[in-house]
Amino acid sequence: MGKMLGLVKDDPWLEPYEHDINQRFNYFTDKLKSIKKDFSSLKEFASADSYLGFNFDEEKGGWWYREWAPAADGLYLFGDFNKWEEGIPLKKLDNGVWELFLKDPKQDRLKHESKVKVIVNANGESRDRIPAYIKRTVQDPETYDFSGQIWNSSKEFKWTDNDFDVNKIKEPIIYECHVGMAQEKEGIGTYLEFAENILPRIKKLGFNCIQLMAIKEHPYYGSFGYHVSNYFAPSSRFGTPEDLKQLINTAHEMGIAVIMDAVYSHSVKNMAEGLNEFDGSGHQYFHGGGKGYHTGWDSKLFNYGKTEVLQFLLTNVRYWLEEFHFDGFRFDGVTSMLYEHHGDHVSFDHYDKYFKDQVDWDAICFLQLANTLIHEIKPGAISIAEDMSGMPGISRKVTDGGVGFDYRLGMGIPDYWIKLLKHTRDEDWDIYQIWGVLSNRRYKEKTIAYAESHDQALVGDKTLAFWLMDKEMYWHMSADDDNMVIERGIALLKMIKLLTASLGGEGYLNFIGNEFGHPEWIDFPRLGNHWSYKYARRQWSLADNKGLKYKFLNDFEGSMVKILSQNHILSALPAQQLNMDTENNVIVFERNNLLFLFNFHVDSSIPNYEFSVPKPGKYEAILISDDRKYGGHGRIDPEVFYVTRQAEDRSHKLRVYMTSRTALVLKMVD
Repeated sequence: MGKMLGLVKDDPWLEPYEHDINQRFNYFTDKLKSIKKDFSSLKEFASADSYLGFNFDEEKGGWWYREWAPAADGLYLFGDFNKWEEGIPLKKLDNGVWELFLKDPKQDRLKHESKVKVIVNANGESRDRIPAYIKRTVQDPETYDFSGQIWNSSKEFKWTDNDFDVNKIKEPIIYECHVGMAQEKEGIGTYLEFAENILPRIKKLGFNCIQLMAIKEHPYYGSFGYHVSNYFAPSSRFGTPEDLKQLINTAHEMGIAVIMDAVYSHSVKNMAEGLNEFDGSGHQYFHGGGKGYHTGWDSKLFNYGKTEVLQFLLTNVRYWLEEFHFDGFRFDGVTSMLYEHHGDHVSFDHYDKYFKDQVDWDAICFLQLANTLIHEIKPGAISIAEDMSGMPGISRKVTDGGVGFDYRLGMGIPDYWIKLLKHTRDEDWDIYQIWGVLSNRRYKEKTIAYAESHDQALVGDKTLAFWLMDKEMYWHMSADDDNMVIERGIALLKMIKLLTASLGGEGYLNFIGNEFGHPEWIDFPRLGNHWSYKYARRQWSLADNKGLKYKFLNDFEGSMVKILSQNHILSALPAQQLNMDTENNVIVFERNNLLFLFNFHVDSSIPNYEFSVPKPGKYEAILISDDRKYGGHGRIDPEVFYVTRQAEDRSHKLRVYMTSRTALVLKMVD
């Protein structure tokens, strides 16, 4: 028997599944060996775009266009270069690839910004398609038809981010955002507007990562970018590829890493824009029949076991890291990938469901290869799995028997907070249950904690601010307006965020605008709202208005983020519980020498509240949620120092004024 993998060694409960985990690991190693044998290296395998798609040959003075379409009967290139007339035929090779060489020594036939499509004949039908490896697509403003576009600018983008090193970011504090809806105007924002207007706000708050949604081209704006059509094309509705590079370059100059919200779990079913039925077979990039269709998402599902599909996806991973300097990925819909049932209506209540029941080994192998490639190309890159199943090893190294992600999203945390706010009175909150949800994570598996993300902000759901304050936010957010609903909402929102960030993981995430309690939901333009952009934007003027209470939440978020960062809370060992008081609903814990105190009681403020601390000394409050500058009542004097006393049992005791609905962070004074 071989050496026990680290994943099993660290969890005795996994020993009955050691054979399954070893088989899974061997499946990956066999695939990697095969790739290296045939392509010399994983990176070489993931460089298919240098062969497929459009590539200019300097020696021959012309363009090679190649397309993998094994079941097609004929392919013909056409575009504005030949006035969209009869297409130029491609020749089929033995490997299912079709190719064409277009003599163009001066590059005046296929010029920069030339529009192209390929006619695919299959099964007696002829369809105009967009080349699979195209690097840019554009939409006609009148017909709304998408075309591929040759992007061959003579002005090469000059990167100035050599000094940025993602390796230095050991504690990701992530700002999740969407370029198009990031501006206050009722319209679509651009890459350059984001760089100019939004990045400075993010930097000021103290976030060290941004997670960009909807970067790859998608035909329907309202899909939030999750129905991708063109995997190598940055969305042209936000600007040019150089504009996106400028955004990323600017972020790097600010010391901010850029992570892409990447969708490899499914693809848009559209034939006109996407990959569906490209060669007419029904099973080229995707599984055939029902296995290739996700009923919940109305989209197509990749066949990760097919070499050409694997190469397409891994090439895409490499491309974004190298061409655009992305610093990692948040993989969307990982649960759907891991299991053939896609996690639909499945309760993951037994380890069998992680290793034996309808597990998709090909998908897991792709994820392992993708993570291996990511960290080979950019050591220190950040990869995050959106998995709600709790798959053991999802964020363990591949060599340990894991899937290879650096972090998993703590998806149960926002679900818990919403459930608590919807169904439980404040008086009935169970602090042990809260502690359990926030602190329960697998050994050596790092988690990105968050109280809410884009999921909660979308129409049909509510943000935490809206759950807490609802319609009162329309009428009572003036700074001088006393309102009990708003007062409770702001107090609890600050506490929930601080508790989540400090206890819930090794990273933290906030969705754009939620740092100041952005009101209402997100609703992208659609027929049902008369194609309005009113709710697909961010109202920064609310946070900037000194006469409104939004500034309190915004300032608290900034202070909280800076404390997490400056005191290295997220990279520290998990929190140490110091005091759990169910009578007063008080939680006290220590993490990396800071003391975090939370009084969730609705009205009980306790003078000289005493609890044990690990170290004797003098402490000061570095964050008080009840401070007036954060919209509180100012009941706690920020100038007071707290000095421990030694009890009869030789433990060290600290006394504080523990006001209701208040959180404090104490730090020992040198």
